[in-house]
Amino acid sequence: MVRHFLDLADAGGDAMAAMLNDALDRKAARKDWPKGRADADAPLAGRTLAMIFEKNSTRTRVSFDMAMRQLGGTTIVMDAGSMQLGRGETVADTARVLSRFVDAIMIRTDDHAKIIEMARHATVPVINGLTDRSHPCQIMADLLTVIERGKALPGSRWAWLGDGNNVLHSIIEAGSLLGFEVAIGCPAGYDPSMEVMEAALKRGASVTIVRDAAHAAADADVVVTDTWISMGQEHAEEKLAAMMPYQVTPEIMAAAAPDATFLHCLPAHRGEEVVEAVIDGPQSAIWDEAENRLHAQKSVLLWCFGLIG
Repeated sequence: MVRHFLDLADAGGDAMAAMLNDALDRKAARKDWPKGRADADAPLAGRTLAMIFEKNSTRTRVSFDMAMRQLGGTTIVMDAGSMQLGRGETVADTARVLSRFVDAIMIRTDDHAKIIEMARHATVPVINGLTDRSHPCQIMADLLTVIERGKALPGSRWAWLGDGNNVLHSIIEAGSLLGFEVAIGCPAGYDPSMEVMEAALKRGASVTIVRDAAHAAADADVVVTDTWISMGQEHAEEKLAAMMPYQVTPEIMAAAAPDATFLHCLPAHRGEEVVEAVIDGPQSAIWDEAENRLHAQKSVLLWCFGLIG
């Protein structure tokens, strides 16, 4: 049975916990090592990951490449425009062909249906590097960062401020699997997917939507936001106007718990979704969060290969 990592529910809460524990151990074991040095056990020696990018990337590209190097493996990087997928070859045929060449596939794309189709026809693990529906690898890094800050995930309160997007969808899913509360502050018309919400509620999630930023942030252990305007998105001025009341400011952070952690998956538009006093302030963990993409994804890869859980 091939293990795909398309959404967090594919693994489940117990497997997520095992991956996070593995990530903590592997990160600690590498303290002060050169970044290009392989882990002592090099568990993916001889394995190759194909990485397909249909959307621009900094953190996903570099973190997965370094993850495979540190695990002893190698990568092949492909942009859709330079492969046959960008010239009309079907996702299914691409999945079948790549499965004959490589040991796993990571794809960063727009339409979530593409990654579902890829997994349906691949005979090797397929990993979601980002789609319009979800961003599970990012949230694994976020969870790891919060744990490192000394916070227990079960029973914690997370506040999301801004657009009901793919990152929020994965936070909602994580909360339903690991037992933390998610309070969403967003303007009407920009709610998260009701399908995602309903699935989480069926798993027993504690998730609410409010129209007041301070209300959402009240007593939160973690405050999270993301960019409001995606590349090529229309009606940007209208959306910015609707979002401004949900900007993360020192006043919003003051409404959260005294030791609240601020997260942002980056890239950030300083002065829009968050002000510099917060993103560069003492409660911000954005650089640890960015680094943890590497450590969390190493454990995701190991889970996909059946070496964890």
